[in-house]
Amino acid sequence: MIGHDEAWAVWRAARGGQRMHHGWILAGREGLGKANFARAAAAELVSEPGVPQPAPEAHPDIHVLEPLPSNEDEAKKRDDGKPYARKRNISVDQIRGVQRRLVTRPTLGARRAVIIDAADDLEKGAVNALLKSLEEPPVGTFFLLVTHQIGRLLPTVRSRCTVLRFHPLVADDMARALAEAAPELTGPALEAAIAAGGGAPGAALSFAEMDLGGAWQLMSRLVAEGDPDLALRGELSTILGQRPDRARLLALLEVARRVLVAAMDRRDDAARLRIVEAHAALASLAAQAPTYNFEPALLLLEIGGLLASVARTREGAA
Repeated sequence: MIGHDEAWAVWRAARGGQRMHHGWILAGREGLGKANFARAAAAELVSEPGVPQPAPEAHPDIHVLEPLPSNEDEAKKRDDGKPYARKRNISVDQIRGVQRRLVTRPTLGARRAVIIDAADDLEKGAVNALLKSLEEPPVGTFFLLVTHQIGRLLPTVRSRCTVLRFHPLVADDMARALAEAAPELTGPALEAAIAAGGGAPGAALSFAEMDLGGAWQLMSRLVAEGDPDLALRGELSTILGQRPDRARLLALLEVARRVLVAAMDRRDDAARLRIVEAHAALASLAAQAPTYNFEPALLLLEIGGLLASVARTREGAA
């Protein structure tokens, strides 16, 4: 919960007011800690003086909707506390299931919270069902919609909620957050994670878990030095292995984009133009990668070439 003092101040000021709005959109890029904020804020909201309160994940008055496990095997992994694959969307049946519970009174106090993580993942039918609750909320019920891309939410949803925006953390707060969450991260690995995270601790931790620090360093060299003899691109392929999985390739594309963003402030106007062009091409690849069956070796070569095009070499000359 480091680095979101402004969001907490807005939330607590609203709680202290006479009429707190029933719908909240927690908006900001993925990995900023919005879901953790939602759970902690919900716990504050439903608590009652003198009444023992369970942890948010076990609280009867805090309902969390998120994509379900993709199949029975993945559900078993979830129940065993292991990582598991999820479905793409939050279904209309999940929304209706919570709505049936909202016709009763809260269990431990006068308020309850419904967290949707993330609202970007709602099916069309689920959005329409949710709108009914947002239009006529049950007494004492508050909705917290975590969203990574607020523009994907229907205007009718946005108009019924107060938007609470979350901003990227500064470097010092990133370092504190990672020291708390992953104290084993030190030295160059920590520096690379902070840079790759772009102000989002969750993104930095995912980067660190995939052990892409070496890739970050090579990509930074590609941007700075170019790669006229393809040597750096060869090293990049060696680091990632012959058959990196799709999740790793997607992470690599995000790392490449972050390397370009980090280089922007250190370049002249001509180099910035090359960075913008390379970033646009990487963004296009990132949009295609989840569905296209790219050959990993060719994709890595393309990524490396785009990064090298930024450098002041004949390969990267305008």
